[in-house]
Amino acid sequence: MEIDPLPNGSGSNAATSPETAAATTAITVASNTTPSSKLSHLTESLKLEHQFLRVPFEHFKKTIRTNHRTVEKEVSAVISSVTDVADSDEISKDDAILSLTSLVSRLQGIKRKLEEGSHAENLQAHRCRARLDHLDSADAENLSEWNNVRLKRILVDYMSRMSYYDSAMKLAESSNIQELVDIDVFQEAKKVIDGLRNQEVGPALAWCADNKSRLKKSKSKFEFQLRLQEFIGLVRAENYMRAISYARRYLSPWGATHLKELQRVMATLAVRSHTECAKYKVLFEPKQWDFLVDQFKQEFCRLYGMTLEPLLNIYLQAGLSALKTPYCYEDDCTKEDPLSQDSFRKLAMPLPYSKQHHSKLVCYITKELMDTENPPQVLPNGYVYSTKALKEMAEKNNGKITCPRTGLVCSYSDLVKAYIS
Repeated sequence: MEIDPLPNGSGSNAATSPETAAATTAITVASNTTPSSKLSHLTESLKLEHQFLRVPFEHFKKTIRTNHRTVEKEVSAVISSVTDVADSDEISKDDAILSLTSLVSRLQGIKRKLEEGSHAENLQAHRCRARLDHLDSADAENLSEWNNVRLKRILVDYMSRMSYYDSAMKLAESSNIQELVDIDVFQEAKKVIDGLRNQEVGPALAWCADNKSRLKKSKSKFEFQLRLQEFIGLVRAENYMRAISYARRYLSPWGATHLKELQRVMATLAVRSHTECAKYKVLFEPKQWDFLVDQFKQEFCRLYGMTLEPLLNIYLQAGLSALKTPYCYEDDCTKEDPLSQDSFRKLAMPLPYSKQHHSKLVCYITKELMDTENPPQVLPNGYVYSTKALKEMAEKNNGKITCPRTGLVCSYSDLVKAYIS
């Protein structure tokens, strides 16, 4: 099973990404000591670990870019100050000492930032190495333990996405998998999401500024949507002159690429916030903030190479896709079927029905498959159970059979064997 590149930033098929190379290395190492059947299972498992490596790698790159921009800005300011002092023909001794003291203080600040940046980069590099080592440790001997750790990683991912950060942190700490999960990355997103839910665009705009080049490269219009929402807020507050100034400064640069949306929003200056026209009324509704939250989550996942859905949902859907049949949605669906529960039905809703070439009969009593080795038998009331279950019941009750669903009592000799064609 090949995994197609994710649409939210997984790289090209033509090039071999560091994540793919790492997974391939782990597979190669494991192949030397792993039986073929378990090797196949292990290989397929490692192919699903794209996000596991991609997220810390992207975080590492972001840390390097941030540190580089900070140092470049500070060094440029120091050089500019030195140049100004050097070009000054008339400067007193006191002024020179003051300028040098200021430069020394600034250089010490740069040194401190370099040390902090280096520490942050080392932490990110160590996390990438820890995950590579974790993949490399997977083999047939510890596959059960390795899968148990994976399950905990998936649960932490789900808790982090659902904003249960304390629970996620406690599970990670108790399992000693802090370096294998991305709680800190999701906490970064939480600040923006909380701001948008409080109808504040400041944290989101700051996030856009930090990731401006990458958002521009992906042709994202998230910042434009934020600016539109801020403009709508000014119109709602009837601060029209400020809204016009805001549009000239922040919205006009987007006119070349998003003219129709811009024209629609600018029309609110004329129709005002109390309009009943559906086309413009929707712009003032609170659900626009929910739309921005959803859009931010998509952009955030795309930047870090994450799946849009929680990993837990994806794995559950993979299993449910093999179980989903039209019978699962009938009122008399057996309670042993996971799809008899509303939560699983909702999760399986977008999935296709599994392709079943032959019907399978499962005994109501033993929950075992009824086949030629354990054929079904029919009671006088029409209910069917496996031979194994009915024999055990007859041996315990002097040849008598009691139907567990209707209470009918009959002799074992009254049963009729059913044939599966």
